[in-house]
Amino acid sequence: MRSMLAATLMLAAATGAHAQMTAPQVPGTKPKPVQTVPVRPPAVQTASETADAMAQAERLSLQSDLAWVGQYNGAITGDVSERMVNAIKEYQKAKGGKPTGVLNPQERAALADTARRKQDGVGWKIVMEPTSGARLGIPSKLVPQQASDANGSKWTSPTGTVQVLLSRRKEASPTTAKLADAEKKEPAGRKVDYTVVKPDFFVLSGLQGLKKFYVRGTFRGDEVRIMTILYDQAMENTVEPIVIAMSSAFNAFPSTPMAGPPPRKNVEYGTGIVVSDDGAILADRLVTDSCLAITIAGFGSADRLAEDKEHDLALLHIYGARGLKPLSLIGGGVKTSVDVVGIADPQSQGGAAGISSVKGALAPVTSSDSALSPPPAVGFSGGPAIDGDGKFAGVALLKPAMVAGPASAVPASQAVMVSAEAVRDFLKANGVSANGTSMDAKAAVVRVICVRK
Repeated sequence: MRSMLAATLMLAAATGAHAQMTAPQVPGTKPKPVQTVPVRPPAVQTASETADAMAQAERLSLQSDLAWVGQYNGAITGDVSERMVNAIKEYQKAKGGKPTGVLNPQERAALADTARRKQDGVGWKIVMEPTSGARLGIPSKLVPQQASDANGSKWTSPTGTVQVLLSRRKEASPTTAKLADAEKKEPAGRKVDYTVVKPDFFVLSGLQGLKKFYVRGTFRGDEVRIMTILYDQAMENTVEPIVIAMSSAFNAFPSTPMAGPPPRKNVEYGTGIVVSDDGAILADRLVTDSCLAITIAGFGSADRLAEDKEHDLALLHIYGARGLKPLSLIGGGVKTSVDVVGIADPQSQGGAAGISSVKGALAPVTSSDSALSPPPAVGFSGGPAIDGDGKFAGVALLKPAMVAGPASAVPASQAVMVSAEAVRDFLKANGVSANGTSMDAKAAVVRVICVRK
């Protein structure tokens, strides 16, 4: 596995300067030679110092993303290390950039997007093993078959090329050293090429027949819990980055509530955009998913007619509404900053429903999506992004982002802007004539309310 890691922000470089001090000349005296007094240049912040200045959650997310793209093979702890900085440099070199060890906003956004796509590609999720309550990160698309008994659980691929096992047993007076020695010998023929033994856990990896294996285990009292990952050597490039994420996500004896994406709220609020005078409304697909009822504040019930899973857009419709002011969707092109118009969650504004706007910076990650920072407040998801000319630039969406670090990690949030062109394509594909002429985004937004069980 390749080793590396890193930080985000821009490295500020400073150049040295020299100040000249000249003594005044007194008549009748010989001038004294000019003395130059060097002025110390401001200290240049190192890549490690830049990483140290980041929030712990961002470092966790950064390490996780680097692991998912195959550039980092260390523990995902959020701790700054030379391995992390080197991983960033290797990533930058692989992308044809300058290896500074500090990611600029565009590089960071591209890294996050690539990691997210890799997670989605293997169906990454945090699960609870049913017999023990242990938490594991599982690539559910790679190992869709699961079986459990009193001794643990097993997840396998349809052909057995990848297997994940969680075993549990009772053992008198266990220690990690004793457990590691036993695992080296069982099953017979294991060839161990890497060993780490700490007081609270141990790790082994190597070859088991024609398969590679990774073992991580620990104990509490007389209860031993061990995670084993087996995979064909031909799957190495695919599986090894996942193994790193699985190792860091493994929590054998969790003491906190189940980790993972935040549970869906019984009542969730978002922002919708009126796009036609007959009641078509554009909204966030995730906000309006699995709703018993969808209500547009001030207008009543709405039906959800279509969705775009690629861009997380939803098409709603209200009937018999009058006085709608659909927004003009003419606009688009490359933007670096926008104003996002939305209606914050009632809890954020004392139960009110005021419309406001916030500024955000954009960094392209795909041809149709851009990273948006900072993320706007809860409730803004689905709101229009307006460029400096007052034209429609796209739709801002808030997304929960699980880091593949320790299972107790707090989910971060991220925001993206779906381009105006992608929005128009979605509406056109669903027969919506976006006939808005208004440039007043605040007059075109509505509060979307989803009620779930």
